[in-house]
Amino acid sequence: MINTTVLLDEISFEEEEPGDLLDSIRIRGIAIPVKVAHDGDHYCCVDGRKRLTAAKRLRNEKTGIERIPVFICGDYTKAGCTFWGPKNHH
Repeated sequence: MINTTVLLDEISFEEEEPGDLLDSIRIRGIAIPVKVAHDGDHYCCVDGRKRLTAAKRLRNEKTGIERIPVFICGDYTKAGCTFWGPKNHH
């Protein structure tokens, strides 16, 4: 895994209601990096849709969230691993 930051717009994900994460991220920022996988020129969210949704909403509130801490994972579908595979999208 690679630990880095990427632009929020470079990550594709389905939004999910962030609940209490919205206020937490507003105050503290994103403490746990989002897990993503390469998808061509973009990244696909593997784990962290609520964090990404909160960051997107906060960016729209002009709080300045543009870059997101991420772990870039390998392509587990080719490796045959189902533990963190494409089915875990929360």
